[in-house]
Amino acid sequence: MSAPGVQSFTQQGWEQVLAKVKRALVYVDAACAESLHWGCGSARLLEAVGAPACHLREFEPNAAGGEADQPKAVFVLSCLLKGRAVETLRDIIRRSHFQYCVVVTAVSHAVHLTANHVPPAAAAELEGQQPVFEQLEEKLCEWMGNMNYTAKVLHIPLLLAPAAPHLALTPAFASLFPLLPQDVHLLNSARPDKRRLGSLGEVDATALPPELLLQIRCLVSGLSALCEHLAVREECFAVGSFSRIIAADLANYAPAKNRRKTSTGRASVVFVDRTLDLTGAVGHHGDNLVEKIISVLPQLPGHTNDVMVNMVELTALQNEEENQNMVAPGCLAQSNDAAAKALWEALLNAKHKEAVMEVRRHLVEAASRENLPIKMSMGRVTPAQLTSYIQLFKNNLKALVSHCGLLQLGLATVQTLKHPQTAKWDNFLAFERLLLQSIGESTMPVVLNQLLPLIKPSNQRTNDDYSPEELLVLFIYIYSVTGEFTEDKDLAETEEKVKKALAQVLCKESELSPLLQKITGCDALSHLTFHRSKAAVDALFTSLRDIAGARSLMKQFKSVYVPGNHTHQVSRPHPSDHPLLILFVVGGVTVSEAKMVKDLVPTLKPGTQVIMLSTRLLKPLAVPELLFATDRLHPDLGL
Repeated sequence: MSAPGVQSFTQQGWEQVLAKVKRALVYVDAACAESLHWGCGSARLLEAVGAPACHLREFEPNAAGGEADQPKAVFVLSCLLKGRAVETLRDIIRRSHFQYCVVVTAVSHAVHLTANHVPPAAAAELEGQQPVFEQLEEKLCEWMGNMNYTAKVLHIPLLLAPAAPHLALTPAFASLFPLLPQDVHLLNSARPDKRRLGSLGEVDATALPPELLLQIRCLVSGLSALCEHLAVREECFAVGSFSRIIAADLANYAPAKNRRKTSTGRASVVFVDRTLDLTGAVGHHGDNLVEKIISVLPQLPGHTNDVMVNMVELTALQNEEENQNMVAPGCLAQSNDAAAKALWEALLNAKHKEAVMEVRRHLVEAASRENLPIKMSMGRVTPAQLTSYIQLFKNNLKALVSHCGLLQLGLATVQTLKHPQTAKWDNFLAFERLLLQSIGESTMPVVLNQLLPLIKPSNQRTNDDYSPEELLVLFIYIYSVTGEFTEDKDLAETEEKVKKALAQVLCKESELSPLLQKITGCDALSHLTFHRSKAAVDALFTSLRDIAGARSLMKQFKSVYVPGNHTHQVSRPHPSDHPLLILFVVGGVTVSEAKMVKDLVPTLKPGTQVIMLSTRLLKPLAVPELLFATDRLHPDLGL
């Protein structure tokens, strides 16, 4: 039995769910579906249901109810059982014929007490009791139409989507992102003059809106359950003002205090604000194939950490665009395929060139085992060569089924290598290196002036030019890597020129992408005036200024860039004397960063085990979406 980790924690949670689902209709929300996807796979769930028809449904208001011959339902939810979630439960149950309902929530009963405004002292007296869950059980029977029917509400901490033994994501918190200085102004608007906050450094839990505080508490509930599974007494550290609030909440969380009294192991949990270094998140210096796959292939619907792999190549259909939706997409998560999982973990830890060779090696070995007529070729790996190996499996159903996971990763590699955005990756990298050189030698206005000629309307752009979304990535890179800079007239004038050029380009786009719609507040180009576009761009630059000043409150780690050297990520504090370091990056992490931490920590302190956690896997174009979001302070918890 291997040591407890993120994978055993997730699998243990899902085993408890699987024990409840026999011959049931199972409703799963998006975040729990993503945990299942990476943790043990939907096939395991369907196997546990054991019914001939597909009994798996998305938990949403319009979900179909159960028929007369479907008396049992299991609901698996990542959220609080309150507000919209309870209304959806009620509506589905009322239009069904259920006699037996199980509701699983990833949020502990202690957090449900907080959400229902039960004071801490009263909550402490309820230890061992679960009145919120019991009340809902009564409601479930009422909605089923008979108080003698069976209803059960229970907490299972389905927090993580484990991408690897050392790396796990928290899908329910994918939009959680550290606050920026501009958020302090919004917080102050609801406070009396005498209690106004001077800076982000003064923001504590009492200053946050209740829904954001509740979102943090839901995360803390899951992290405390992870520490319980790992049998550790954790010590909490933070780098950044938002992380400090989360670390303090975990340290003071009442169930965690009780748990620590009996824990035998020790761990350091270090929370880090992503905003302290967005350079690593938007930069293209990570020489990693998986990072490129995640960046260029389309996102798997309903997921934040996986992509769609076009599988038409393995069918008799023509690889035309209209046929792509006829075949279910492949993906990266291969939780039930040991060989594919081993390849996936190798890709996470290898450099690009090694990774592509590893894909070829796995395909060659699989084809040889199946006695397929493979023609060996050494030297450089090409997409055509990989495609020829993959095609060998096409007409051999047994081989195709046996190696389906490997073929999905192989096709993901081919489609990424052939993708036009992959060629652009190198353009980004070259330009970022040029910018680093300029930043080391020049002032901010000079650097911004280098970007001005790149801001082109859609009718003047070629494939090699940058779209507005890609320009935002470059701006985030520049402002994050530069850090604080001196205000002067020259800078103000140059910034104004850049802002006007960008505002004009937005107005001349052929259509607004979802990100540009969010930024401008316009769902159609016809509604976007220059005045509105300029106001949106001004707001963008306020956020960019906030990013530049994000490290100003820190005594150490003020710089992520040393002139004349390659760029560095933010330095990490030492994990004191504990044998386990859990590093949680609030706001997302890249594959390259996770690998860097995994490799670096043992060299600094041999014998230290490291687990990297984060809210989501990041790709460059996901960063503007998080940074320029307008609902950071008021997340929609459905309450």
